[in-house]
Amino acid sequence: MRKAKEAPKPNPALGRRPSGGPERDTLRVALKGRARAVLQRLKRYRPGAKIELNSSNPLELLVATILSAQCTDVRVNQVTKTLFKKYQAAADYAAADLATFEREIRPTGFYRNKAKSIRAACQKIVADFGGEVPSTMEDMLTLAGVARKTANVVLGNAFGIPTGIVVDTHVERVSRRLGLTKVKPKPPRTDKIEQDLMALFPRKDWIEFSTQLVLHGRYICTARNPACPVCPVESLCPRIGVKPGKWRTSI
Repeated sequence: MRKAKEAPKPNPALGRRPSGGPERDTLRVALKGRARAVLQRLKRYRPGAKIELNSSNPLELLVATILSAQCTDVRVNQVTKTLFKKYQAAADYAAADLATFEREIRPTGFYRNKAKSIRAACQKIVADFGGEVPSTMEDMLTLAGVARKTANVVLGNAFGIPTGIVVDTHVERVSRRLGLTKVKPKPPRTDKIEQDLMALFPRKDWIEFSTQLVLHGRYICTARNPACPVCPVESLCPRIGVKPGKWRTSI
């Protein structure tokens, strides 16, 4: 177990947002510089970060990503270990008996909606895309159960195409705490958070940075008791929304 000294007090100035005129321009430049520093530190801390969903092709990753909604990657991997042996092509999912498929994915939660989405998505893949998962954002968004987050995961990790930054609950939380976005928790505005992040980070880093940010939120910058004293970006973080003293000293 890794231990560290007590985290220093956050610097409120790090989280300031542009107000207008020259000050706005100065703060925007400062924010972009701090964002690049965050990127470099996460690169050093998690070099070559990979997503934790198991898959061997775009179809498997699409299915796993849809199943991962409101479910841990560990649980999804347990389910897909058997699922992927039975369903090996989009046509297999498209022709699946819905009741049977629901039982097979039930451990992931929200299984009825997920089963309908996966079957409908694969029916469209078979009908419109020759049985192959499409490789553009425009086409991906025509599939049932697919919004930008899922599309970014698949396009980035299965095709190597940086179409955007994955914004899940972890990325939402970390982005706000770091002051990289001023979007409030409610109502959900993942599209705006993604736009804010895309404006701060180079396109060539979007794929790996998405994964680094997800893992950072999953293991260090957790919703409750984040591990601020051992965080690789703690000196760059204004800790917006984190109550003083509410952090772990180890991971």
